[in-house]
Amino acid sequence: MYSYPPCGTCRKAKKWLDEHAIPYKEINIAEHPPTRDMLRRLIDQSGVPMDKFFNTSGQHYRVGDFKNKKKNEPEEKWLEWLAADGMLIKRPIVFDEEKATVGFSEETFKEEWAE
Repeated sequence: MYSYPPCGTCRKAKKWLDEHAIPYKEINIAEHPPTRDMLRRLIDQSGVPMDKFFNTSGQHYRVGDFKNKKKNEPEEKWLEWLAADGMLIKRPIVFDEEKATVGFSEETFKEEWAE
């Protein structure tokens, strides 16, 4: 699971996983952001558009004006931005070898991660 320790949404996700006895390894997304290849895999496994992987409420997104930058650049460039700055990435990202979820929704976690 890619997460950021101070993130409240990440703490909710960890609590949910712990309550359901679902093991995970936590990776600090700010210190160790996923590579371009890993991001591509996670996006493909999640089934959600790449746009949903941006942390649109984060300071890095707002200060960097990525809302407007995305309008003029191809998705390959988006991957570069995301891989270069883990704080641009919506979190948590929970994944295994087959699937991935981005953000925390109890309903989605029940569908995807409950045994």
